[in-house]
Amino acid sequence: MAKALTKSQIAAELAEKNEISKKQAVGVLDTLATLAYRNAKNTFTVPGLGKLVLQNRPAREMVMQFGPNKGKTITVPAKRVVKFRVAKAAKDAILKAK
Repeated sequence: MAKALTKSQIAAELAEKNEISKKQAVGVLDTLATLAYRNAKNTFTVPGLGKLVLQNRPAREMVMQFGPNKGKTITVPAKRVVKFRVAKAAKDAILKAK
């Protein structure tokens, strides 16, 4: 199984394909990440890949499966979580490539 690409490998590929410097490509990646962090509360879409959305997770009861509290029921409080929903086009492109 192939290893995941590093940030510098992604930047190098972007720089080569778009005929820009590697430093500019790193800047684009950093700007995209910062933009996503700032706008995730309103859902942030990365065209062709998917979108970041906030979701409210309700409080729930669970039984501890390990540790000193094994078998005890605890309450997990409600919280907000960030999810990434993959776009249909991305799913089709990845899964049909097999």
